[in-house]
Amino acid sequence: MLNYQNILLTVDFSGHDLFVAQKAQALAEQFHATLHILHVLDNIPMPDTPYGTVIPLSEDSAYELLENEKNKLVQISDQLNIAPSRRWLIWGEPQQEITQLAIQQQIDLIIVGSHDRHGLAVLMGSTAKDVLYHAECDVLAVHIKKPG
Repeated sequence: MLNYQNILLTVDFSGHDLFVAQKAQALAEQFHATLHILHVLDNIPMPDTPYGTVIPLSEDSAYELLENEKNKLVQISDQLNIAPSRRWLIWGEPQQEITQLAIQQQIDLIIVGSHDRHGLAVLMGSTAKDVLYHAECDVLAVHIKKPG
């Protein structure tokens, strides 16, 4: 069996990140792997910032939405004891940024949450599906069920 050494947890701050993160942490412990974490900023406007820009977590910004995203990433990273050097906040298109970072950091397993999709969302695709098709490493899609 392949022994994963570097695992990348992707988070989207949808409210289900802790569930997915707990699975990622358990796998990292099981394989004695290094856990990395990534959030791709694709839902807030970033003036004068090209796609693929890594946003430093240690620098303050006057941009309130950006600071909110940084704080969320730091909070979940702290809960999982992920070192600051393995925390990534990148502005861009999720599938592209996830797969590029995986190559750069020699990731051998990407973990993404996968939401139920219906109607047009199924036809249009999802980040989890796009990552699965484009990643050069293994991808684990953690199924997130709706409560009830």
